[in-house]
Amino acid sequence: MTNATRRRGRAAAASDAPATGAFRRRGRPDPAARPAGAAPSRRVRPAENAIAYAFLAAALVCFAVFSWFPIVRGVLLSFQRENFVAPPTWVGLDNFQRVIGDPLFVTAWANTGYFTILALIFGFAVPFAVAVLLNEIRHARGYFRLLVYLPVMLPPIVTALLWRWFYDPGPGLFNETLRALNLPTLEWLNSGDTAMFSLVLVSTWGNMGTATLIYLAALQNIPGELYEAAELDGAGVWQRIRHVTVPQTRFVLLALLLLQIVATMQVFTEPYIMTAGGPENATVTVLLLLYRYAFVYSDFGAASALSLMLFVALGAFSALYLRITRSTG
Repeated sequence: MTNATRRRGRAAAASDAPATGAFRRRGRPDPAARPAGAAPSRRVRPAENAIAYAFLAAALVCFAVFSWFPIVRGVLLSFQRENFVAPPTWVGLDNFQRVIGDPLFVTAWANTGYFTILALIFGFAVPFAVAVLLNEIRHARGYFRLLVYLPVMLPPIVTALLWRWFYDPGPGLFNETLRALNLPTLEWLNSGDTAMFSLVLVSTWGNMGTATLIYLAALQNIPGELYEAAELDGAGVWQRIRHVTVPQTRFVLLALLLLQIVATMQVFTEPYIMTAGGPENATVTVLLLLYRYAFVYSDFGAASALSLMLFVALGAFSALYLRITRSTG
């Protein structure tokens, strides 16, 4: 190789070095470092995603019209006097003061809290126990799953009407069964002592199928080796549930607990169809009182004020619940 050839090679290498350094300093990939045969990257233009943007816009419009706008409109209505006949008038906090001053306000919140507590005792523990039982069944498992989920497939109004016949003090199924056993009958829905408990049974029966299947899916994800190790250590059934099942399904338990509290605080169908808030306002809930404001008294401002109170209460509780569960690991 001649001296002239060596000098041209060194000059070419020197001219390439600054360019490579510039690419590295600017944070861009070096074109020379691209693997051989790799296709060059192509920037996607917005026009090429027009169909995707169209679908996204349609979804945003649906959310805006059917979710966001009603929320904003409801907040505005809570500060107005509105019956959708006369023009609305701005009343400030007057609607909130009238709702809080209503004698049924405290009663509705107390009944709703009582229903939530009873629903957690039965509607939270029973589905988990049923899921644990189904997880141990080896034969006809699909049949039992269908049997548990079947009540969820019924419309809530049908479920309420069915159970209202069960509770009928005359020819109802439950009292006829008690008579056949020579036991005293009960005024299931006509007594303030048993009305709320009766509604909780209906709600639990009609909604436990979904929670049961979710729990069952979580149980089936638990490694079998954990149960085998517990059995080798001499753990019994309750000890395996306490030290293996519950810790392994903790996330699902906490999530469904929050969802169930939020759902039971909005109970409406059972008291509306079965008791209409009676007897003696023993089953008046927050949503049933809200319904009366809106569609019985045509006071949509008061109804919006009460719904905003419920929204704030549930939002604050959810935020506090999530904060506590995250802090406890």
